[in-house]
Amino acid sequence: MTTTRTLGRSGIEVSAIGMGCWAIGGPLWGDDGQPFGWGEVDDDESIRTIQQALDLGVTLFDTANNYGAGHSERILGRALAGRRAEAVIATKFGNVSDEATRRWLGTDASPTFAVRSLEDSLRRLGTDHVDLYQLHINELPVPAALDLVGTLEDLVDQGKIRAYGWSTDNPDSAEAFAAAGPRCAVIQHDESVLSDNAAVLAVCDRHDLASLNRGPLAMGLLTGSTRALGADDVRGRAPEWLQWFTEGRPTPRWAARVEQVRAALTADGRTLAQGALGWLLTRSPRTVPIPGLRTVAQARENLATLALGPLPPEAYAEVERLLTDLRPVPAA
Repeated sequence: MTTTRTLGRSGIEVSAIGMGCWAIGGPLWGDDGQPFGWGEVDDDESIRTIQQALDLGVTLFDTANNYGAGHSERILGRALAGRRAEAVIATKFGNVSDEATRRWLGTDASPTFAVRSLEDSLRRLGTDHVDLYQLHINELPVPAALDLVGTLEDLVDQGKIRAYGWSTDNPDSAEAFAAAGPRCAVIQHDESVLSDNAAVLAVCDRHDLASLNRGPLAMGLLTGSTRALGADDVRGRAPEWLQWFTEGRPTPRWAARVEQVRAALTADGRTLAQGALGWLLTRSPRTVPIPGLRTVAQARENLATLALGPLPPEAYAEVERLLTDLRPVPAA
């Protein structure tokens, strides 16, 4: 069974499922007390989780400069000490935060900030290069994104990054960036069984890019967890874009859709989370889901999907039948 995939035209080989490192960053606060993190974390458990993921065959770790105002990068760097050669590190830039106060301060899409942010990320990660460097402003106007291409190409030439990409859900943005950037290798976008973005996947096909799937478990909705969500958890006071949770509880209409497809996702003995990740592996040979992992137990459950492989065709077809109304109508 194939347990690796390629980051598009970069040729970088990674595990077919990566580890998202947002949740291990701990708290980050925005205006009016808006939480942008996943609550308090146990750093020792985070390190054990990363090392467990490595032992289970994961090579791709996706973080960002603003996850916990840099804390996620520091913890990832500590966990990979002595094992850096085993890992493909992806990080992001574009958000500005204060490490001391863990406050989100806004965004900066300038080439100067992209370079400075990378230097800060390298310091926190304890490495001399990152493998994938991604723009982290979803709705940035295309001209501003294209102004970054020359700088990102220079960073590749300098050996500080191996490839780059954009975390955006907008297919037109993805198309323009991929066409302009010779060493753009990835579009990271929201993608799950409940939220299929066929238009961005089509861009990845046209330009030979990998599709990094953030939110592959719908922020935890597709795990079936009923754990209470605290006031310092982004889901506890969900911003407008986070549709899966309302005031810390699963949004009823989406919880109902999960129950609708539960039997199909678990038909071959998988857990619900394993079924949701298997759906993504079946969806396209370009998809690389990056579920967030906070504990060793989560790593063991979710990453067992590497051995289970893609969802069987008959189960996949049943899921698609049940969710027909959520799927975009193909253009004529």
